Amino acid sequence: MPKNEDQKSLKQRLYIIVFEADTVSGKLFDVVLLFAILLSVFAVVLESVNEIKASYGKQLYILEWIFTILFSIEYIIRIYISEKPKKYIFSFFGLIDLLSILPTFLGLVISGAHSLLIIRSIRLLRVFRVLKMVRYLGEASSLMAALRASRAKIIVFIGALFSLTVILGTVMYLIEGGENGFSSIPRSIYWAVVTLTTVGYGDIAPGTTIGQIVATAIMILGYGIIAVPTGIVSAEISSQSKKINANTGVFCDECGQEKKRIDAKFCHSCGQEH
Repeated sequence: MPKNEDQKSLKQRLYIIVFEADTVSGKLFDVVLLFAILLSVFAVVLESVNEIKASYGKQLYILEWIFTILFSIEYIIRIYISEKPKKYIFSFFGLIDLLSILPTFLGLVISGAHSLLIIRSIRLLRVFRVLKMVRYLGEASSLMAALRASRAKIIVFIGALFSLTVILGTVMYLIEGGENGFSSIPRSIYWAVVTLTTVGYGDIAPGTTIGQIVATAIMILGYGIIAVPTGIVSAEISSQSKKINANTGVFCDECGQEKKRIDAKFCHSCGQEH
């Protein structure tokens, strides 16, 4: 067999292993890759803990370079076996693959750059391909469509919420003053945001009776405000689901149950004629 045919055959086999998950070898490659990504991210997380870094810093540094070299080899192989290398390089996963190995090399000249290796966690999105979760991408598209449809309403809501927090923060600044921690309007606005979102850190608290009354009203208001964006998005999701159902005919129009057979004349659940 000619040498160029051997090379082509090798590229084809590598392509199936690296880019496909339908074969045993392809799925095994992706599963091993996912574990390697998880371990590399875990190593970066451990290195950020001072006690662990002091005891095992050298081992973690070596491990970081091992993973970087492995991912670099994988990245080069992907470019080599791609039918259109430029298309892979500038694709979403191609850019993520590149960004996941650059920080280690940048760390040689820029202190702390290796911490950016946490971006490797984004590569775990490959699990959608490995576990055959492509069917969930349709649901993700439906959710994104709902978010896009409700974008204007959410922007208006956020704008109104921003104005409200500025007003409430200013009011609390005037009522409480610096004696109770409301030393400036920005700090008072911070308190208003924390209180309105029901987080309640407790680092600032009103000390006057009027301030406590206003704070109580803000807390109660916060519970109602939290439900607003949820309701907006939920309504759009329901609308998108109805549109999808109207286009696909997967669910019964009467009871909403999923059809056992698309070509069935009657619903198996309620008996309604389709």
